[in-house]
Amino acid sequence: MLAEFLGTFVLILLGIGSVALALVGLPGSGRQAVEFGPANWLIITWGWGFGVVFGVYVAGGISGAHLNPAVTLAFAVRKDFPWRKVLPYWLAQVVGAFVAAALVYACYRWAIDAADAKAGLPRDESLATYSIFATFPAEYFGDSWWGPLLDQIVGTGILLLLICALIDMRNVAPLSNLHPFLIGLVVVAIGMTFGTNAGYAINPARDFGPRLFTFFEGWGDIALPGTFGWFSGYWWIPIVGPLIGGVAGVLVYDLLIKPVIRARAGAQEEGPATEEP
Repeated sequence: MLAEFLGTFVLILLGIGSVALALVGLPGSGRQAVEFGPANWLIITWGWGFGVVFGVYVAGGISGAHLNPAVTLAFAVRKDFPWRKVLPYWLAQVVGAFVAAALVYACYRWAIDAADAKAGLPRDESLATYSIFATFPAEYFGDSWWGPLLDQIVGTGILLLLICALIDMRNVAPLSNLHPFLIGLVVVAIGMTFGTNAGYAINPARDFGPRLFTFFEGWGDIALPGTFGWFSGYWWIPIVGPLIGGVAGVLVYDLLIKPVIRARAGAQEEGPATEEP
């Protein structure tokens, strides 16, 4: 649990820190989304990717570095992880994310206050500074919950499908402890392809821990229940969507790829058939 806490803490600290830098830390930033562009998005996607890399390096040798309740659930479903450890892992991950959000806020509080003052908004109406910490759907979804939910299912499904491929030593899994780096690149790829739909939470702890912090810190209904202009009650989507998507991702790999790999490995171990003399 301590390893999951610290690994998740590193992941969220670097990930949220990159968002804070892109939104309120750069010269000229902090005026809502008007000044947000492709360069800012690259900072964010790479920040989250490196957060995953170093979070996995921190915790991988002890806990397996799930750092994500969707990963923990998916591995339990495929019987690679004991069910009795699921809730303790989830707790450690959420607490790690909460503490990381608090530390980022402590470091960027002055920049956040300046951004809100520049925009002329009280904290509980500032979606821009709230978005440093947790996610929300793009305005083009309107009040539809299905679009953001599908986005989270697909994004997390891709994540778990590729994690399964990268850790399967009977497939073409990387060697030399490169798994964390390549899993981080998977997160970068998801951010660069599906990220702007709903902030690519793809991790219930990544969203809920910081969301809980922002609720206590004064963002109010924007955080919980997740209410803003075009949507009301968003908080559950970045939790349910990734949990469904994670299970779907491992099932796809286990049904379509794993049986073939096992069959071929078994045939190679048996060797060529020989006739009795």
